[in-house]
Amino acid sequence: MATKLYVGGLPYSTQEDALKELFAQAGNVVSAVIIMDKMSGRSKGFGFVEMSSQDEAQKAISMFNDQEFEGRKLTVNEARPMEARPPRSGGNDRGGYGSGGGRREY
Repeated sequence: MATKLYVGGLPYSTQEDALKELFAQAGNVVSAVIIMDKMSGRSKGFGFVEMSSQDEAQKAISMFNDQEFEGRKLTVNEARPMEARPPRSGGNDRGGYGSGGGRREY
């Protein structure tokens, strides 16, 4: 069964192909994804690599955690499930788009 790893501390210039190539040194990489900021389109400096087995994932952790990659120290560990987050309110309790503006009838 595949094991997903969290990879933090990535240089902002790192591409998914380079991440996949790096982790292939530890075994078969199922997928490699770098998380991008929706607004700027720039890397957030972390991503996820899915290794094809638990043994390969452990090997990748031991090979790359606390190791330098392109001038930055990586953090590599087994990914945890995403936690539920409370809904965003946008700063007011009225919901919608906040201003209450629009067309008014008198």
